Amino acid sequence: MSASSLPPSSPPHGAPSRSPLVRAGWLAGLPILLLIAVAAFSLGLSRVSARLERQASAIAAGTGEGQPEPWLRVSVAGRDLIASGEAPEASQREAAVGRLAAIEGVRRLTDRTGVIEEVSPFVWSVERPAADRIETNGSRPAEVGAFELAQRLKPALPRDATLSDHARAARGAPRDFPDAAAFAVERLQDLTTGAVATLNDTVLSIRGEAASLAAYDALRTALATPPQGYTLGTVEITPPVVADFRFGVIRRPDGSLELNGHVASEGAREEIRAAAAQAAEGAAIDDRLRDARGLPQGVDGPALARFVFKLAGLLHEGRVSSDGAVVSVEGNALDQAAVIEAEGLMREARPAGVSAGRVALTARPIVPYVLRIRRGADSVIVSGHLPDQASREALLARLNPRFFRESIHDRTRLAAGAPTGLTAALAAAVDPLSTLASGELTITGTHLRLTGTSLYPESAARLGRTLPQALPPGWSATVTIASDDKPVVTAESGACGQRLAERTAGHPLRFAPGSTALAPEFYPVLDAVAALARACPGERIEVVGHLDPAGAKPEAQADPIADEAAKETTPKPAKVSAKPESKKDAKSKAAKAEPKEAAKEAAKEASKSESKPEKTEAERAEAGADLARARALAVVDYLQKAGVPLERAAAPTGIAPLSDRQGIGLSLRS
Repeated sequence: MSASSLPPSSPPHGAPSRSPLVRAGWLAGLPILLLIAVAAFSLGLSRVSARLERQASAIAAGTGEGQPEPWLRVSVAGRDLIASGEAPEASQREAAVGRLAAIEGVRRLTDRTGVIEEVSPFVWSVERPAADRIETNGSRPAEVGAFELAQRLKPALPRDATLSDHARAARGAPRDFPDAAAFAVERLQDLTTGAVATLNDTVLSIRGEAASLAAYDALRTALATPPQGYTLGTVEITPPVVADFRFGVIRRPDGSLELNGHVASEGAREEIRAAAAQAAEGAAIDDRLRDARGLPQGVDGPALARFVFKLAGLLHEGRVSSDGAVVSVEGNALDQAAVIEAEGLMREARPAGVSAGRVALTARPIVPYVLRIRRGADSVIVSGHLPDQASREALLARLNPRFFRESIHDRTRLAAGAPTGLTAALAAAVDPLSTLASGELTITGTHLRLTGTSLYPESAARLGRTLPQALPPGWSATVTIASDDKPVVTAESGACGQRLAERTAGHPLRFAPGSTALAPEFYPVLDAVAALARACPGERIEVVGHLDPAGAKPEAQADPIADEAAKETTPKPAKVSAKPESKKDAKSKAAKAEPKEAAKEAAKEASKSESKPEKTEAERAEAGADLARARALAVVDYLQKAGVPLERAAAPTGIAPLSDRQGIGLSLRS
């Protein structure tokens, strides 16, 4: 019998008989029943959750009595409750948590509540972890509810950003905290993700990267005026990255520099400004640099800046620019040698990673012609132009004895185009510069400008009157000298004499044989004597010159600048008078002249007398007296330049006794 012909199996004895169709229908109905059961359970759970939420919300709302808003916050997840917030007192916290736990149907209660405490320092921070999210942490004022604070911060949030408040209520917040918090949040609008602002009591600190150049400028402007009652702490704002990183220097005809382009940090800015100050040599610096990053990889920023300033130092007028890693230079060079030097630097001295760009330099005549002498605390820097090597050597020969205590740095270059009378103008101005505590002498074309600080008000006023008069025809001068207005302690008459002896002890003040030029070692002594004169206003300083030792041979003395100035300013003689001027008349004129002119006249007479053959004893004595008086007048001239009034320094007739310890005689007379 085949399997297909077997009869259907019979149900067990006593069991109801079910057909296959009935069994299939029962099985098909199981999912429907399950869905109905699940739906019923979900509906029931939803109703339970809704009931729990209503009851929990009522309990939370009840915690707002006497508070800016309810302190208790409850979230419901099914039959589970999560409680958070800070109660004003521990008893209130325990009562609220107890009421939540007593709600019928609660399966689990997670208690994250606390009690408001007094904290110090009061620290609150706001962070931008993502472009669309702002998070707060730390402590927020208990006096200001979380909702109210969020409403105050909402207008300051970056666009499309949401606020997540993780701060805990606490007491001890500074005054006007919401305003300061809003100010901090608003600053994050200009910063990229990762930025953090922190309020530590009344100190605001901020860290992050600026979103753009405009944002960086806006940040600097805003942080310049923090909220009233608050101060800035640590501010670490990284400049933005720009695609077109540039750096450039423009040299103007007056020697001033304009800095433009980008700088990566404040530290780099300080280094660049220091290099600019050295290149400008006292001229103005116009800093237009903007903070930004983006220097090409592999390029050393400081090395690039030094290279740019080295090129700028070869320009009279022009521009050096770095566009990324490509450096170009254009303009009018100091001279033809500077053109060659700049071209050599561009070929052989570029920093690693830097390419040579455009080189367009000319060497036109320098207009206006500029020369600058700057006196600092321990150095004298000479820069600008001189017409030839002889003029340079003559200027240095005049500077060295007058600034013997300072190191002299010659940075001049030789170029044609010097104005007529340049040497004479230098002869008139170098001495006044040497009497200043610090100062600068600038010659631009035929205009001379002397600025600085004098230790003596009298000297400052005198230079303003005398220097313009001493310049050659066609020249003008501006004299701006400040004086040291410190009060002078007046000394008694007896003490003045003692001080004079102390300040001249061990300093013979002896001129070289035949010379009327002040020696370098004279200056400290004469400066001290001039200062003493201010402390002893009732005393008069008398200066007596000295003779040369017997048999001493006169030393050749020359002042190249003065000699050259004399050539420039002395007109050619028309006719020689038939009646020569007598020696007596010459002495009379010398006595009436200013001390310096009188010294020159006396020195000339002494020189004339010495040049005559076979002098008599009387003639030799007279020549010696003339030389001694010329020396005394040279000292008087220096004292007057140092600020001693004209009527309080004089050279009476007489000769100081020459000894191993003494040359020039200095004394006080009431």
